[in-house]
Amino acid sequence: MADGPLLRALFRCHLWTSARLMPALIAGRSFEDVLKWAPLASSTPYRGLPSAYIVARVNRTVRHPWLMRDRRCLREGLLGHRFLRFAGFDPELRFGVDPKSLRTPRVSAHCWVCLDGRPVVSDSLPGMVEIYRHHADASKVHPA
Repeated sequence: MADGPLLRALFRCHLWTSARLMPALIAGRSFEDVLKWAPLASSTPYRGLPSAYIVARVNRTVRHPWLMRDRRCLREGLLGHRFLRFAGFDPELRFGVDPKSLRTPRVSAHCWVCLDGRPVVSDSLPGMVEIYRHHADASKVHPA
C-alpha cells in the first residue's frame, strides 16, 4: 500500500494500541520474550511510510509515560524497532549498561534504535557500554 491518509491512520491506530498494551504484555517476562516485541522478520504492512514519520509518531505516542516510566527507553526502543520493521526497514535495537552502576544495587541500563548505523530512537548515553544488539543479519541475534 502506498503512503497515504488511510495507511497513516491505520499505522497510528496500531501504534497507539501497541503502546498501551505493551506494558501489560511484557510485565514479568524474560528478556527473550520481551524481544519478541522487536521482530527480526515480519510482514511489511506499513511499507511506504518514511522512517522519519515513524520515529516522530513513536516519540509522540510515548511522550507522556504513565506506565513504564522507569523503562521509558525500552518502550520507545521496542515500538521504534517494531514499527520500522513493519515498514520494511532494517533497524537495530541496541542495549548498553553503565559500568559504574554494576557495583550498585540497581544497574543503569539503556536501549536505543539505530537505522543504517545512526541512532533514530533515543541514543547511547554518556558512559554507557554497548553490550547487545538485536538485529536481523546472517548470525541473527548477536552480542555487540
